Amino acid sequence: MKKLLTGTLCALAACGLMNSASAEEDGFTLKGPAKIAMLYISPRNDGGWTQAFDEARQRLETDIDQKIQYVESVPETASAIKPTVERLIQRGSNIIIGTAFGYSDTFKELADKYPDVAFLNGSGTTNSDNLESFYGRTYESQYLCGMAAGAASPTGKLGFVAANPFGQVNWTVNAFAMGAQEMNPDATVTVIYTGAWNDPVKERAAATALIDQGADVIGQHVDSPTPQIVAQERGVYGTGHHRDMSEFAPEATVCSSVWVWDRFLAPELKKIMAGNWHPAENGALLSMEQGGTDVSCCGKAVSDEDKAKIMAARDELLKGEKLIYAGPISDRDGNVKAAEGESLDDGQLWSMDWFVKGVVTQQ
Repeated sequence: MKKLLTGTLCALAACGLMNSASAEEDGFTLKGPAKIAMLYISPRNDGGWTQAFDEARQRLETDIDQKIQYVESVPETASAIKPTVERLIQRGSNIIIGTAFGYSDTFKELADKYPDVAFLNGSGTTNSDNLESFYGRTYESQYLCGMAAGAASPTGKLGFVAANPFGQVNWTVNAFAMGAQEMNPDATVTVIYTGAWNDPVKERAAATALIDQGADVIGQHVDSPTPQIVAQERGVYGTGHHRDMSEFAPEATVCSSVWVWDRFLAPELKKIMAGNWHPAENGALLSMEQGGTDVSCCGKAVSDEDKAKIMAARDELLKGEKLIYAGPISDRDGNVKAAEGESLDDGQLWSMDWFVKGVVTQQ
């Protein structure tokens, strides 16, 4: 039926009889020249999540030869998001890029209200004909940083400062542990959740507690560089998240999972500007190969031999030749999560509420 309908549409188009129903089949097309604007959840120089987006914005401006407006510190509330976006649209913006999980529902409402505007949202969860959420498979780059942590640790006792026990945080914790155990099978990871994405006070307390408990490498999935700063102050090592955190702790940070948003956004924006854009139905969940994340590695605590192993694994991931969550995988209680020859699907990854052997969680 679909093939028949497509053939009919082509025939109508050839006769100049394409109607509005047919146009819907062609995907989203801007009504005029592209004008792009971005909404940041925090200040553009926050050192982490938002700064990674802002650095991508600057590279994008060169790539697409266009200035991109931005608004900083837009909270995850409809009362803040709606007037900001509508003001941008009134001023001519027709591509809006958000940067927060909490923008998801409001962006969906706005996309429905403004069908001639394209919406993209980093870490969002909603999608439609003119809205695409996107995020990266951070577990890939965190696996590599776990390898670096396992290589750098004299004791095999690692700590990890995490924000919230959500699936996309837990998948980084488990991957970090799996990477560390690739280098040291006896490595353990103790995790403290702060309950906030960006709370330097709580992050400092968590990192300090982990080091006091004997951790000699501190990993993280929080927004600020505070865990790396504490690691350097205490004379241990660390691995960063979002950006290259060696900027803040050059003696401590041996690896960072870094966002490379422009590798995805540049071609995606060009698709939107070319017309007939089809957003991914369930959003874009980007591998390293697809422009999600990468790593900055490795600090001097990692030997040349171990660095070569990490870079070899990185090359496999960039080529799409390595699956992190391929079986056999069991949780820390021995329950099989993926048998030999199987791998976890995206639904299982997003809902991850279990931990691999060697992970100890603290609230």
